[in-house]
Amino acid sequence: MSPGSVTEILHFFVAEYTPAMKVGEGGGVVEEQENIEVLEYPFQRALGMIKEGEIKDAKTIMLLQYAEINRLLDPVPSPQSISL
Repeated sequence: MSPGSVTEILHFFVAEYTPAMKVGEGGGVVEEQENIEVLEYPFQRALGMIKEGEIKDAKTIMLLQYAEINRLLDPVPSPQSISL
């Protein structure tokens, strides 16, 4: 991504999913020579990979930081554990 020379517009989609929703190991449209590889890491490991320079892609970094800032992966407390 280079904001000085690219007019590309990106839209990010964030949603919860479960392993039961997975329908394949990757994918892509063969005619368009797409090769989509799915990589799954524990969230804290992915954040550490940013620090270590293993994740360099700005789009991935933005989404991981968005998830961290908005606490998207924090456990949801059960109704019994909420104290007022």
